[in-house]
Formats: sequence, structure tokens, C-alpha cells
Amino acid sequence: MAEKPKSVLLPMVAAAVFAGLGKMVLQKIKADRAAKQNRVAGPVDEKTRQWISDVVRTPRQ
Repeated sequence: MAEKPKSVLLPMVAAAVFAGLGKMVLQKIKADRAAKQNRVAGPVDEKTRQWISDVVRTPRQ
């Protein structure tokens, strides 16, 4: 009996999906490292924290 030809589509789609996920993970790691080095969200002292809280809670007029 002749063997069935195997589909190439499923492995190609799987490879594309895994490549896309890998790319997203690498971008996330690079972004996290850049944010950590630049200290984008650094520690906030109590006075600044209170000011932010007041500004957020007070409605604009």
C-alpha cells in the first residue's frame, strides 16, 4: 500500500506560532531590562505618594 503524504501545513503553522511567541518573550525581556536600568518607575517617597493620591481623588472642575 502506498503511504499517505504528510501535510506540511501543520508543522509550518506551529513553527510560525512558536517563533512569534519567542519574539514576544524576547521583546518583553528587553523592555523589562531597559525599564530596570532607566528606573522608569522608581521608589516614591511618602510626600509624593500623598500628592498623587490627592490629585487622583480630587475631581477636575
